[in-house]
Amino acid sequence: MVRIRVLVVDDHRIFAESLAAALAAEPDVDVSAAGSGPAALRCLERAAAEGRRFDVLLVDADLGAVPGAVPAQRESGSGPPHPGSDGIALVAGVRVTHPGVRTVVLAERDDPRRAALALQAGASGWVAKDCSLSRLLAVIRGVLREETHLPPALLTGVLRELTAARKHRTDSERLVESLTPREHEVLRCMVAGLGRKDVAARLFLSPHTVRTHMQNVLGKLGVHSTLAAVALARRAGVRPADLAGDVVERSGQLA
Repeated sequence: MVRIRVLVVDDHRIFAESLAAALAAEPDVDVSAAGSGPAALRCLERAAAEGRRFDVLLVDADLGAVPGAVPAQRESGSGPPHPGSDGIALVAGVRVTHPGVRTVVLAERDDPRRAALALQAGASGWVAKDCSLSRLLAVIRGVLREETHLPPALLTGVLRELTAARKHRTDSERLVESLTPREHEVLRCMVAGLGRKDVAARLFLSPHTVRTHMQNVLGKLGVHSTLAAVALARRAGVRPADLAGDVVERSGQLA
């Protein structure tokens, strides 16, 4: 019999232990529980090192802080959430560090916006915490078949949110494409968190020239602050400058 390894992640101990016990009664399910994001990450790392990788992660949508997790992208204009702000941030982190693990978000209430964010972060499902055990088991087995599971009542709202997010991304991509190569490099430095003087030193330009480039970037993107420019750039998929490995050009020479 092929066994399914499940990790329940919830900071409400009684709920986590009760759910784990119910799942463990199934003959083909091995289950563990973690009470926090850091504990879950440790469980995943330990299991991977021992060759006992988890198959499915059940994550509380309202999980507490998850230090080190990759933040999920938020709705248009708001930028990313604070690192580790909730269970969705853990989902995004697991997608990067353990891509073979399927994640399902357990939620107290239906919320189309957060469900859409969970899917964007890499979740394979969004399930009500008070759903039946049989329903939850069907979702667990379904996501292992590459299925995506959402409550029917959420489908319309989630599709609307995903369509809006795609439109915002497309609009942002179009604005970024209007930048010159040098302005694009300046924007990548801004996304990496560099200030004007650091950008000038990195690109071998004068601070005055960098200021002009930054003003041009803000004008072409139609924003009024560096933070807004960075949020738009992230929506458009602009990568931050690789401060360790990028090669920059100086007077036609590679430096």
